[in-house]
Amino acid sequence: MAICVAVIGKENSPKFIACLREEQELQFHYKVHTSLDIVEEKLSSPGKVSGDLRELYLGLLYSTEEQKIFGYVTNTKIKFIIVVDSANSMLRDNEIRTMFRKLHAAYTDVVCNPFHVPGDKIESKKFDAVVRAILQGN
Repeated sequence: MAICVAVIGKENSPKFIACLREEQELQFHYKVHTSLDIVEEKLSSPGKVSGDLRELYLGLLYSTEEQKIFGYVTNTKIKFIIVVDSANSMLRDNEIRTMFRKLHAAYTDVVCNPFHVPGDKIESKKFDAVVRAILQGN
């Protein structure tokens, strides 16, 4: 179960942030933006082999005593960040990947909408429903 889900644009501007508890949203804004430095570092690392370029999942970016923060980057440099509770040791890497795939598919549906203006914040009810399902562990 995720605690926070964020979609960050190419220029590191937030497009969508949702948290399990609304009163913690400001705290998670900070944690998400802190993780962007690690995302940029992983993307610019010279150790990337040509076979790794298709790998969108960045894995664990960093962890604190309370949370673990995972990253995913699309081919168009849109970043997805998922924050999970560190106490949830039952969550496997494969389940995190599944969350990112669902999020990526929902994001693709949003940007394929002819009424969506590229670069605007995401205000889709369907996208919000998918994110709420990820936050609730469904």
